[in-house]
Amino acid sequence: MLEIFDYEFMRRAFIVGMFLAIILPTMGLPILLKRLSMIGDTLAHSSLAGVAIGLCFGFDPLLASIAACIVAGLGIELIRNKLKAYQEISTVIILAASIGLAGVFMSFINNANSISAYLFGSIVTISDSEFYLVIAVSLFVIVCSYLLYNTLYLCVFDPKAAPILGINVKFINFMVTFLSAVAISISAKTIGSLIVSSLLVIPVVSAMQIARTYKKTLLLSILLSVAFVYTGLFISYFFNLKPGSVIVLISVIWLILTMIIKKN
Repeated sequence: MLEIFDYEFMRRAFIVGMFLAIILPTMGLPILLKRLSMIGDTLAHSSLAGVAIGLCFGFDPLLASIAACIVAGLGIELIRNKLKAYQEISTVIILAASIGLAGVFMSFINNANSISAYLFGSIVTISDSEFYLVIAVSLFVIVCSYLLYNTLYLCVFDPKAAPILGINVKFINFMVTFLSAVAISISAKTIGSLIVSSLLVIPVVSAMQIARTYKKTLLLSILLSVAFVYTGLFISYFFNLKPGSVIVLISVIWLILTMIIKKN
């Protein structure tokens, strides 16, 4: 089985997979606890719109994906602040706009196969620039998450007390959305824009079935995410399957088994 590491593209896939397996549940936990899991789907479709725009106008698709996700994240926060009584509508509005933009710009792409890698992921075919960009952005997300850990924890569990303690809740909410947008956007090429939202949420939900504290849930969700990614890479390599799809199916199967065992 170790022959898989004889190939550079697989070694890269395992490195990139590890970083993504860390940052996605790291951002997925606060999103899930804030009842905003729909953000994952919204930003994933925004990344697809960015890819389509990038391919249409000759930009780097990955950079276009990051830009689109950041703009979408800002849009979500802006609408949430304007419609405080119906904050969940913000994700629906941005999701609809993203799907519409993606569909329109895909119509102008001559080679439809060029966008397929972004739909279901192609972690084994990333370029040198994409490889180093994913690592750099992942480290940025990890460092920011570490620095915001205590304030984010308080904002999630006691948002009313947070302002009294001098915490800028709006800024923390903005940073969560911003970091989530960045994490999801760089996952578009590797895991797939149609799949990444699942990896954002499922490891966290699986960890919640076992862990009882915020910190333990976060650590366990990261461990599970890494396990899902590595197992998926092994299976996809030996059976010639799409890694992103295999990774998500493994995570779903694990969640179902966990829930069944817990119920019994």
